[in-house]
Amino acid sequence: MDTFLPERLQEIGDRFRIALANAADEQAIENVRIAFLGRGGEITQARRSIGALPADQRPEAGKVVNEAVVGFEALLAQAGTRVHALLLEAELTHAIDVTFPGTPARTGSIHPLRRTLRDAVAYFRRRGFAVVLGPEIDTTRNNFDALNIPTDHPAREGFDSFYLSPDLLLRPHTSPSQIRTMQAYPPPIAIVAPGKCYRRDAVDARHLYMFHQIEGLLVAPDIHFGHLKGMLTGLCRELFGSQAQVRFRPSFFPFTEPSAEVDVSCPTCKGAQCRTCGGSGWIEIGGSGMVHPNVLLAVGYDSRRISGWAFGIGIERVAMKRYDVNDIRTFVENDPDVLEQLA
Repeated sequence: MDTFLPERLQEIGDRFRIALANAADEQAIENVRIAFLGRGGEITQARRSIGALPADQRPEAGKVVNEAVVGFEALLAQAGTRVHALLLEAELTHAIDVTFPGTPARTGSIHPLRRTLRDAVAYFRRRGFAVVLGPEIDTTRNNFDALNIPTDHPAREGFDSFYLSPDLLLRPHTSPSQIRTMQAYPPPIAIVAPGKCYRRDAVDARHLYMFHQIEGLLVAPDIHFGHLKGMLTGLCRELFGSQAQVRFRPSFFPFTEPSAEVDVSCPTCKGAQCRTCGGSGWIEIGGSGMVHPNVLLAVGYDSRRISGWAFGIGIERVAMKRYDVNDIRTFVENDPDVLEQLA
């Protein structure tokens, strides 16, 4: 790797520090973060340029960019602390009238994400599925190898996943719970696995680096795709109303074969086409398919005698459509007015 990338990062870093030094409030800091670390930011552009390097130089270039990102994030945290301290000092300089009535307590409610997750889990529990909670830190084997994800798959790279060591990472999906369950118990198995997942996504209106998923797994003799379609159609009508229409589009996932994307008719326009669904009349909520024979073999099952289906759905994606929310950040900003409105 030549000196072009380090020099470019140095130049970007100099401008980043100047911009942070001039940021006087939280919104200004956020604008700096978006300009440099957002999906269209300068660091993201530098990261994309790695693809033009010779293959033997890309790992070192990626390491250099990741180290720069860590440094930038630390500076952002320091700037946030500085601005917060200034705001606190300004507040403390004002006289406080201790006789003035206090702020009345606000009645809480179940968070929209928790409500959506609870409703999805309840649907499967009524049908005899067990709820399985797995660790949020898991091995590369449970996250990738046992799921038939090849070693050169993009999801394995540090650009997409949070690695804690070469063999441990924050799970990018809840699928390791399926592997752990199948390794611990013989079939038949019927489980749902709700939980938090983590991916190196830049935060914007559609992405968070921490999000929620629910995955389902049914493994037993003579299981076929019709069972999967029936269960997911019922789930979508549980979440979006009895009139919801569901379709399955052929797709590809390493851990299922055949595979299908799951779409539900837009809850805003009921399939008549609107801005929410991009004019298609449909909303994609997740992926599904029949468990790949290689996955069954990886956990010691006889793929000639046993079959099964699995699915994975993003809870934030479902909740955004249930509550007509256009920005995923709404769910984590904890604005009481917004949460009361959604409740």
